[in-house]
Amino acid sequence: MKYLYLLIVLTVFSSCKESEKDKIARLVKEWEGKEILFPARSIFTIQGKDTVDFSFADADYKVVTYIDSVGCISCKLQLPRWKQFMHEVDSIIDRSIPFAFYFHPKDMKELRYITRRDAFTYPACFDEIDEFNTLNHFPGEMTFQTFLLDKDNKVMAIGNPVHNLKVKELYIQLLTGNKNLSTKAPITEVGIDTENIDFGSFPQTEKQERKFTLTNTGKNLLIIYDVITSCGCTKVKYGKGGIRPGEKTELTVIYEAEKAEHFAKTITVYCNVENSPLRLKVTGNAK
Repeated sequence: MKYLYLLIVLTVFSSCKESEKDKIARLVKEWEGKEILFPARSIFTIQGKDTVDFSFADADYKVVTYIDSVGCISCKLQLPRWKQFMHEVDSIIDRSIPFAFYFHPKDMKELRYITRRDAFTYPACFDEIDEFNTLNHFPGEMTFQTFLLDKDNKVMAIGNPVHNLKVKELYIQLLTGNKNLSTKAPITEVGIDTENIDFGSFPQTEKQERKFTLTNTGKNLLIIYDVITSCGCTKVKYGKGGIRPGEKTELTVIYEAEKAEHFAKTITVYCNVENSPLRLKVTGNAK
């Protein structure tokens, strides 16, 4: 069973370079079946203020994520996508699956602001002294700081489901016991007008909007399963229906700068083409 899950996870990340595959294999072997340790007393709050009584000790399964203080915390959190994923899990699984969020904030005020801005009202532990990580010594990569655990808090799968559609599918397969779950459609081909959009220089307070155009150049319907951005400040609007051969669709990118900075953000498009996911970029300078 161990090597079965290893095979699954390697398949999930099959687009990585060879050296990345080796690292993934090492991490999966290291963490699969390992027991995650929890602080003796974790204080969970709503948006860092109101303390709530939250327990997941008796749950058959639980999803646990740790977000550290390195880099852009808004990019890592992706709270709207977590809300979407939790709602999806709740709608298709006939039992409650608790989600345990442990945030180690660099800036407590910023974290409170982000949870309020994104209307995130699920319990979370604001772990200021980084006790959770101290107990477990999590991998440094954000991708490997989220786990699906069994009733004994042992790792069944590792990976972040809101940053990778294939990891999300793996979690749902394991939770439902349905290994035949799949979003795959017949492969087609796609043409993209550009893989990078430069917003140029603009005032920080001005919302920016640009479009990528995708053309179905193959023989089957083009299906966009999901679009994931590398930061909460970047949003993408797109049609949910299939695109027929020869037709076009637009991905409307909306960027709202959180601060003045040069930026380079990634947009990951999961669709039924051979080289999925597609990776697009937006760059610019918010002044």
